[in-house]
Amino acid sequence: MKSDFFIDRPIFSTVISIIIVIVGLLGLFLLPIDQYPRIVPPVVKISASYPGASAQTVTQAVATPIEQELNGTPGMLYMESTNSNSGSFTATVTFDIDTDADLAAVEIQNRVKQAESRLPAEVVQNGISVEKQASSRLMTVTLRSSDAKFDEIYLSNYATLNVLDMLRRVPGVGSVSNVGSRYYAMQIWVQPDRLANLGLTVQDLQKALKDQNRESAAGVLGQQPVTDLDVTTPIIAQGRLSSVGEFEEIVIRANPDGSLIRLRDVARVSLEAASYNTESGINGGNAAVMNINMLPGANAMEVAQRVKETMEEISRNFPEGITYEIPFDMTSYISQSIKEVYHTLFEALLLVILVVFLSLQN
Repeated sequence: MKSDFFIDRPIFSTVISIIIVIVGLLGLFLLPIDQYPRIVPPVVKISASYPGASAQTVTQAVATPIEQELNGTPGMLYMESTNSNSGSFTATVTFDIDTDADLAAVEIQNRVKQAESRLPAEVVQNGISVEKQASSRLMTVTLRSSDAKFDEIYLSNYATLNVLDMLRRVPGVGSVSNVGSRYYAMQIWVQPDRLANLGLTVQDLQKALKDQNRESAAGVLGQQPVTDLDVTTPIIAQGRLSSVGEFEEIVIRANPDGSLIRLRDVARVSLEAASYNTESGINGGNAAVMNINMLPGANAMEVAQRVKETMEEISRNFPEGITYEIPFDMTSYISQSIKEVYHTLFEALLLVILVVFLSLQN
């Protein structure tokens, strides 16, 4: 082809240039934006807890039954599990890159359900979570306070109740995790010497807690087949206990002489953190730290903008003294990369115009 083919046919050259520009604009606005291409295989994570058990006990009672059921899952490449002395069990199942992550999570959920009959009752009662492992972390949001009364436990609990659910509803967000996970809980610190003197065991305390701290249907007055009554009244009984004083009044045992042994006689009850295994903070201060992961294929720029708008809306209802920060934002790198692309396109456009003008003198 002659070098002057396009020069002698300016209309043909113009049409090709316009097509290239249109295709480029379509690709600029329609292609997904992500820091890295999707090359990581789908991963499904299984989590369970067996309070008070050692790592060896968790391995034998929890990990083995679940792993036996997970073996042979369609599309599975390999599986890795971790057990700790705190009673936690975590397993990650990696699938072939062509496997649909949603179908893989459903398959894992069904197989874990089959293993529940072989698991301890405490593990099933605490719940077994199955979730897709998000592709990458989008950003980190922290709640901080300059007021001493808002400690780490309060901030973490506030984030769990008022922030996490709203962030999870943002389109494109895959998961939101509270790093510290310091929730409020009623802690019962048993005194073994008093239990021994009164002839009680920890099982007696657990039984009393289950019997007296639960929601139950008390019944209805005037319900059929009772006749000659015009009014039907439901009976409302006290359900779950909510204060330290109510827990302290739980009756452990009634003696033949009419005296009662209550929970406060053998234990100390306090409202504090549910666990002390982890702590969260930033720059040496207390903070609730939340990691936000996006769904595979989502537009990071759009998701990040929605998260920022949601946090701005949530912050309007924060108690005085609580603020939020975003110390890590992956889209800052992406935004800078897009700016560099714009600069490169602009410079290339100027160079093309300059070369054409100098070549054609027109």
